[in-house]
Amino acid sequence: MSILKLLLTLVVGIVTFSSNAVAQEKKVRVQMGWAFPSTTGLLGPTQTRLVEMLRTNSGGSIDVKGYEPGALVPASQYFDAVSNGTLDMAWTVAGFWTGKDIAFAMYASVPFGPGVGEYLAWIKHGGGEQLMKALHAKYNVEVIPCGVISPEASGWFRKEIKTLDDLKGLKMRFFGLGANVMQKMGVSTQLLQGGEIFQALQMGTIDATEFSMPVMDLTLGFHQVAKFYYFPGWHQQSTINELLISKKKWAEFSETQKSIIRTSCDATMLQQFAEGEALQFGAMKEIQSKGVKLMRWPQEFIDAFEKAWIEVAAEEAQKSAEFKKAWDSYSEFRKNYAIWKDLGYLK
Repeated sequence: MSILKLLLTLVVGIVTFSSNAVAQEKKVRVQMGWAFPSTTGLLGPTQTRLVEMLRTNSGGSIDVKGYEPGALVPASQYFDAVSNGTLDMAWTVAGFWTGKDIAFAMYASVPFGPGVGEYLAWIKHGGGEQLMKALHAKYNVEVIPCGVISPEASGWFRKEIKTLDDLKGLKMRFFGLGANVMQKMGVSTQLLQGGEIFQALQMGTIDATEFSMPVMDLTLGFHQVAKFYYFPGWHQQSTINELLISKKKWAEFSETQKSIIRTSCDATMLQQFAEGEALQFGAMKEIQSKGVKLMRWPQEFIDAFEKAWIEVAAEEAQKSAEFKKAWDSYSEFRKNYAIWKDLGYLK
């Protein structure tokens, strides 16, 4: 037998063995709650693709089905449902759970934070994921980083914001740590799920909103009500999605199935990031065609937001031991990363 034939025989054998190993896994049925309506740009396809990936990569042994927000439990209750085992999985964002501990926001997005590369470097190789898992474990929840996007927009407003005083008294939907910053600017913030925002904006329950990137915002229809769309998203320069899994359900998976879930989440991060970068400019053109003005915050506003953020970070580190733990790790990593960033990247 030639060396080539021998190698081909070995490869076929390995592939066959791997396929048989997957095929022999016990079937585990899983219900996954989605945090966003499946019609939402980028987020919707990412959710459905994750479900398909888990089923395909496991040869069907991970028998997972995705459900729209509210179909099983309200999306705002996913964490508790996964914690007590009434929901198997949820694809969502850690920043929704700040009512339990503000530290959860550190594993979703950080104001004036890093781009995707640096943020993932901290999460995956700088201790962030270990801290993230330890915090979730306190609530009987397994967690895996499972998606990432680059900068969001900063918000939709009914009227042009010409001075910092124009922000005072506004009622605005705002997410994560950025909400604390906006409160210092005199804004009254509330956290609404994606599918709840348009109606609140349309009915005047809120005066303004931020949600995500242009392609997501476009599908939610904010342009029908608000005509001033502000950039950059200083509050979310990169945002991580998470897959929550109940400890009871996690224990049902074999080591092979657990590995498939982890690698599927890694693949989801790559695909979601790349697709997100490719979709924004087309969405922005369409938004402009609907009579919306794309605005950029003057430097005066950016400086004021950053000053308020520095205050918020210091205050939260005093109030939450878990936040301080994450903040110290994150800050130390960023300080060291700057050695590489300052010399390795063009400015």
